[in-house]
Amino acid sequence: MAKRIKGQEAEILIVKDGEVLDTISDIKSFEITFQLDQLSEGFLGQTTEQKDDVFKGVTGRMTLHTANDDVFDLIDAIVQKAQRRVPGKKINIKATLNYDNGDRPRVLLPDVSFGPIPLGFGSREAYGEVSLDFTSSTYQVIR
Repeated sequence: MAKRIKGQEAEILIVKDGEVLDTISDIKSFEITFQLDQLSEGFLGQTTEQKDDVFKGVTGRMTLHTANDDVFDLIDAIVQKAQRRVPGKKINIKATLNYDNGDRPRVLLPDVSFGPIPLGFGSREAYGEVSLDFTSSTYQVIR
């Protein structure tokens, strides 16, 4: 019987302009949501509504801790991309899931866009956290 996957079997990488940001590795939580809208339309002479759906991209969120100031390079790249100060700037996210049966699907989110980026400290004992909300218009799963 296969074991369920846990967070320790998930590897999350942030790729800026083709370069893996390997110092951004203390990722506390990560989630992605495949955004779909359900459509429903009723017509005269029919006894039920017709259903359809629309794919609207992928959204996600991650929370990370920092051990050095490299996170500010990432934040600066995100801001530069939003301000279009550097042409062609792209940030991708790759999640690799390592199952115990040897399967290793990789979910690639190309050219992600970001929302507000809070940096906070919950208490004297709490680690500093950076939260990244992101979105991508598409995704790819590589098996």
